[in-house]
Amino acid sequence: MTTPSWQDVANQKREAILAAIPSEWRIEALPSVEEQADVTEYVRQYLNEREVQITESSADVIAKTVAQGKWTAEEVTRAFCHRAALAHQLLHCLHEVFFDAAIRDAKALDKYMSQYHKTVGPLHGVPVSLKDQFHVEGVETSMGYVGWIGTFEGKKGTGKEKVVESEMVKVLRDAGAVLYCKTSVPHTLMSGETVNNIIGYTLNPKNRQLTAGGSSGGEGALIGIRGSPLGFGTDIGGSIRIPAGFNGLYGLRPSTGRLPYEGMANSMDGQNSILSVVGPLATNVASLRLATRTILASHPWLSDPLVHEIPWRPDHEAEVKRTKKLCFGILSHDSVVSPNPPIRRAIGIVVNALCEAGHDVISWAPPSHHKVTETGGKTWVYDGGADVRSAFELSGEPMSPQVAFYQSLDKQFTGSEIAATNVEIRRLRKEYLDYWNSTADETGTGRPVDALISPLAPWPAARREKYTYYGYTTWVNALDYTSVVVPVTNVDKRVDVRDVGYQALNELDKRIQDDYDPDMYDGAHVSLQIVGRRLQEEKMLTIAEYVSGLIGK
Repeated sequence: MTTPSWQDVANQKREAILAAIPSEWRIEALPSVEEQADVTEYVRQYLNEREVQITESSADVIAKTVAQGKWTAEEVTRAFCHRAALAHQLLHCLHEVFFDAAIRDAKALDKYMSQYHKTVGPLHGVPVSLKDQFHVEGVETSMGYVGWIGTFEGKKGTGKEKVVESEMVKVLRDAGAVLYCKTSVPHTLMSGETVNNIIGYTLNPKNRQLTAGGSSGGEGALIGIRGSPLGFGTDIGGSIRIPAGFNGLYGLRPSTGRLPYEGMANSMDGQNSILSVVGPLATNVASLRLATRTILASHPWLSDPLVHEIPWRPDHEAEVKRTKKLCFGILSHDSVVSPNPPIRRAIGIVVNALCEAGHDVISWAPPSHHKVTETGGKTWVYDGGADVRSAFELSGEPMSPQVAFYQSLDKQFTGSEIAATNVEIRRLRKEYLDYWNSTADETGTGRPVDALISPLAPWPAARREKYTYYGYTTWVNALDYTSVVVPVTNVDKRVDVRDVGYQALNELDKRIQDDYDPDMYDGAHVSLQIVGRRLQEEKMLTIAEYVSGLIGK
């Protein structure tokens, strides 16, 4: 019997995803990227008025409306399944489609509601999408690897094994969420662009010439086109924040140990110097708060040994709301790569709004971010690429250019070198902590800076194969800080013109500035991140919501 090629296996999977989409939801004549770059409103023509109303509502509103009996879980689920199906055809954002199971679950929720006149939980009837790292019973997890298709994380068994669902999946089900799809990731998970040999390249719905981000790129694209009201991604170097920012969404990167990661697939599992974290993406802060509170209410520390026993803290929210004057640090430049003009304008918009509201801002002059990101980056290559190369070897498929550097790595860190890196990370965290504390002398409030406003990338959204700098996100992971992404504005080619005579700091900076094209970026989302110290999720969500209100979002 001939072993099928990786191309055949990938094609069969790709066709199976499309086959799971009902024929009446197929787009007969897909527009090219050139014909229709922005599909955020274009997609509405395939939906009826009720579907548009439902799918363009936020998760918190959906939960409330279903609980009031105005919408059924089934009609909400069908509407999002329809829009998600359209999204995949336009953006290549889904790895797994299980709409039939979702509709069955929604019907069961409606039956429960009819019988008991109450909801199952806070997310009753809310469709929730999941990055393809979550294990869902009866659903495959390929994580973008052709060699993982038909296996459990690349391991072939008898075929009778029962998939143990990720702890987060169990929590979501118990809260009444309806799970209906898993979204695309870059193979290896280690890229700010989402591309793999199964579904190809995931596009940005606001401008399909740009990337949706990575590694939770499918989540960003799907929620960005409103094919999901709420989704969950992971972040080890920016993988929640990058897709959230590029798609005009809100995203929470919590600190390690706040939300459960137990039972999820991963790359380079066992690397514990800088851990990947799980967090929500949504269209507003209220939905992030609903999701986070719901998960914490399940006492996840009882099922995941790495989760801190820290319930939701409403007093942290109240403290922010009581504070009449806040002080923000402003990181406008990390001294390595300059943000493009629209990013700088977004910083100005936020600074002006804060000052007009009576808050203080100070320039952020921390210890070297280059040193922080350089040290943190070592953790991505501890094993010399052995883990990801072994995943590619299962099928013989090639690596995409975005992650091809793993092919050329030839050095594995020794135990002593890993220990030394851990010591250096600890030293850098202490140095940064001391600097943050020292800002109490500058703020005028008697407190250190309450939060930091920072770019999350040099670009509004990167162009294909041009995501070449991660310094604006990875420092947050290395320090294990809390971060919330906030959409601020959109690129305006008339205002966000190229810098004439810009003096680049280095070759990388020059290349990134030269790549900026106001015409191509026109209309793209422009977002920033609001960063707090470790385990300040409640505080940063509250501040993010307040800042969004100030800038009219």
